[in-house]
Amino acid sequence: MHSQDDIHYALETTKVLREPDRRIDTFGETRFEFQLISELMDRSGEVRIRTGEVEAQRPRILRPESYRDVELEGFDPSARAKFDRMVEKFRSEGKDLAFLQYGFQFRRGQVHEEIIHDTMDAVRERVLEDIRRSGNPALAVIEGVDDAWEISVLKFSFEMILRSHEINAFDFKRRGLI
Repeated sequence: MHSQDDIHYALETTKVLREPDRRIDTFGETRFEFQLISELMDRSGEVRIRTGEVEAQRPRILRPESYRDVELEGFDPSARAKFDRMVEKFRSEGKDLAFLQYGFQFRRGQVHEEIIHDTMDAVRERVLEDIRRSGNPALAVIEGVDDAWEISVLKFSFEMILRSHEINAFDFKRRGLI
């Protein structure tokens, strides 16, 4: 389990270098692919690239007290505590988390790892150039902390919720659901 300092450090240093072109769908599942790059802490000149998917289930309207029903399928058993601490951190920063009351299930698919023997700058540029060439609209590139990489993926997921909130709320209101 990660310490509060580890979690705080991961949240502060994680950067989304490239966002997917779309937001979380209001009335259907949304799947994002990610490449997370991180320097290995105990070795210089080595960068790990993790490739995987995050799936946001169709938002559903829940009672305000039920946001604890958000499921974290496929994540480490300690993910619930990390998720709760991250929610509290965002709340303490005054961020609007009311949208979490709708509930999401995030499912992390299988993650593939690769170690590259090069500098972080070189790997970052190579990954971003590969994305520019392939043009995959569902792919996010995240730079995070190697030993707390799941926190980096969770932070990306939270940011996608916050960016999708206005569109999803409009869709729900337009249909008279909220």
